[in-house]
Amino acid sequence: MESLLRCPLCAQPLDRQDTRYLCPRGHSFDRAAAGYVHLLPANKLHSKDPGDDKAMAAARNRFLSGGYYDPLRDALTRLALAYAPDRAQILDAGCGEGYYSAALFQALLQAGKHPRMAGVDLSKHALRRAAKRQGSIEFAVASVYDLPVADQQIDLLVNCFSPLALDEFRRVLRPGGAFLYVVPAADHLWELKQVLYDQPYRNREEDVPYEGFSYERVEPVEAVVDVAGEAPRDLFQMTPYYWKTPKSGCQRLAALEELAVTISFDIHVFRREA
Repeated sequence: MESLLRCPLCAQPLDRQDTRYLCPRGHSFDRAAAGYVHLLPANKLHSKDPGDDKAMAAARNRFLSGGYYDPLRDALTRLALAYAPDRAQILDAGCGEGYYSAALFQALLQAGKHPRMAGVDLSKHALRRAAKRQGSIEFAVASVYDLPVADQQIDLLVNCFSPLALDEFRRVLRPGGAFLYVVPAADHLWELKQVLYDQPYRNREEDVPYEGFSYERVEPVEAVVDVAGEAPRDLFQMTPYYWKTPKSGCQRLAALEELAVTISFDIHVFRREA
């Protein structure tokens, strides 16, 4: 079966087989037992274990499975249903453990749109979970800065909190294709920041026009969620704050049993210009 993905070595189409992906030039890539494929060439592998490590992937999976970010999932699903054409080819660039990928795919499938979908991420630990979550989506270890996808192949591209690889996104999106770009809004996780930092800061918000894209709209998503048990620690571990929080802030967080926290996102909706 022809894959939505392309060979990272020669850009030829890949044939998706039971145990491997194979291109016409003989390049072969084994499918892991969990179902994903590794398409990041060795000369572009900058560490032995890139992306989220095993503990971070597990923390994110536990937190998202708790339903705390369901408002964002539901908003993305509504937008996907509005912007994806029938038989859409969809890419989740920086898909993580596939929480949003699986929801979008299932919603489009139930709407009779017959989607084809792929997700890429640097973390094999996250992709193990993604492939188990939804086996009908193709998941690959790859960089958003070097997508294993053909030119102008994608109808809908989704990017949640991942690097903004504009050159690649322009390349793979078809003219008129939609781009859903999720960023944290000003008050996102404000209460968590108040615990972690003596002088917390709000996120910067801006509507930036990008060359080759036209703005459609910005969809705000906000809610207050009650995070309890181990969930505050899981939330902390899946954010960038995990790497730059002083010891005193970590100690305050460790003492918490629950926290009411604001989740606030902006979904920027773009169209790829002709």
